[in-house]
Amino acid sequence: MAAAATTTTSATVPRCFLVDKTPPTTTLLKLYKPINKTTPFFKLTTVSASNPIINVISSSSSDDGNNNHNLIFDDEDDKPREECGVVGIYGDPEASRLCYLALHALQHRGQEGAGIVVASPDGILKSVTGVGLVSEVFNQSKLDQLPGDNAIGHVRYSTAGQSMLKNVQPFVAGYRFGRVGVAHNGNLVNYQTLRAELEENGSIFGTSSDTEVVLHLIAISKQRPFFLRIVEACEKLKGAYSMVFLTQDKLVAVRDPFGFRPLVMGRRSNGAIVFASETCALDLIEATYEREVNPGEVLIIDKDGVQSLCLMPHHQPKSCIFEHIYFSLPNSVVFGKSVYESRRKFGEILATESPVDCDVVIAVPDSGVVAAIGYANQAGVPFQQGLIRSHYVGRTFIEPSQRIRDFGVKLKLSPVRAVLEGKRVVVVDDSIVRGTTSSKIVRLLKEAGAKEVHMRIASPPIIASCYYGVDTPSSNELISNRMSVEEIREFIGCDSLAFLEINSLKKMLAGDSSNFCYACFSGDYPVLPSGIVKRVGDFVDDGLNGSIDSIDGGWLQGSKE
Repeated sequence: MAAAATTTTSATVPRCFLVDKTPPTTTLLKLYKPINKTTPFFKLTTVSASNPIINVISSSSSDDGNNNHNLIFDDEDDKPREECGVVGIYGDPEASRLCYLALHALQHRGQEGAGIVVASPDGILKSVTGVGLVSEVFNQSKLDQLPGDNAIGHVRYSTAGQSMLKNVQPFVAGYRFGRVGVAHNGNLVNYQTLRAELEENGSIFGTSSDTEVVLHLIAISKQRPFFLRIVEACEKLKGAYSMVFLTQDKLVAVRDPFGFRPLVMGRRSNGAIVFASETCALDLIEATYEREVNPGEVLIIDKDGVQSLCLMPHHQPKSCIFEHIYFSLPNSVVFGKSVYESRRKFGEILATESPVDCDVVIAVPDSGVVAAIGYANQAGVPFQQGLIRSHYVGRTFIEPSQRIRDFGVKLKLSPVRAVLEGKRVVVVDDSIVRGTTSSKIVRLLKEAGAKEVHMRIASPPIIASCYYGVDTPSSNELISNRMSVEEIREFIGCDSLAFLEINSLKKMLAGDSSNFCYACFSGDYPVLPSGIVKRVGDFVDDGLNGSIDSIDGGWLQGSKE
């Protein structure tokens, strides 16, 4: 990579760092193509300058009359939810298929919607979005409709209902100077303030997603060239955003100045540039990890190479610690650290600081496995697979009676009696949110013959909601915000309970500890919400069809700016 050089262009243009002037090559790569499969909730959209923002986004709002998504029972609602994952690819003739594969690798970040936008050879942005898993949204025929060397993609988790499809990204829009697509991971805490200002000046919104605000800000910007419109728009945003933008000839990646959500950059052997939320996506499509997109950085990729701009102002990074606790895959490198090594150390700390006499260590799969291995190794106790997770059970679209609610856990987790019977068991999980699933797991283990069940949690108690891109319940629903550790132990029915101490977590992170956000453990928010802030996941028709104040539990009234 070429050495960095610094150039100042004008007082109104941010400082520019030239990273690489080598344009990606376009060597054709043959890939295995996905199995052909049809699915409902599919939308192909072609965007042109005559197809404005409101028409494009609103055209994706149909749900084909299917409202069955309203009755959902899922015990994993007792876990925090990562909202989404993003991918960007520049300079590969198989861009849409590589995007499809990379989204597969990021499927854990969102299972309820997926989309891909490509810049086709005729200069038109083409988009396929749909509700469901990546393999359900895309098949061979749909990928054939997405030719081009440059693409962006998105997977998301959302709430159910009629608003699902129209909020599936990437969004694509036409404005007076061209076309743009965007995929966003995060949450904007000043979304309502910005939206109100834009609507006051005549903007019309077609979704309830905060991402649409970014498109409107780009459209009204007076900056030239295009990437300076993105810079100006992003400098008005507050909160968490890792975004990729696509135009006819450029790919732009942006990360907020606090660096809340991850975004990494890699390169394939043919020179194609790849951006993704996690390095596991780079691994799958054989791209070499190069570096993170730095907090507050804007990277512009075009035929001239890679350029880097800096957003203002600069802040102390506050990356989300839950990426290492729960969200990211263990084989990913996130914020410059191995997720596997972080979780293993969490388990070792628990074994050192909260030991207990036991015969076997098990995990709540899948996110508790690595921490359980660390605990077992440090404690000198065998780790065994005491709970088997079924990966073939999706969400249960029924409204269960109270008498059969425990079957939601039993469908997904099966105890191994040979491992548990007559044993003193330590069970390691990544977190406790409401406590309802933990109580069912403890009961499941004891019914399988466990003599004692000791819960060890590889994170501190969660006492506050997140407003930076994680779907967590309101604070009064969080069990650690209402109960002491002993009260939680009694509620879930285990013989002992211990959490990872927050000071021990920070000590393990050493010199990097100040670069992480711990708001969900402390209630101290790096960016204070202003106005009325939507809790992540509440994609309702906010204020369009009723009063915002009438929405129960999904909003935070903050201070005025």
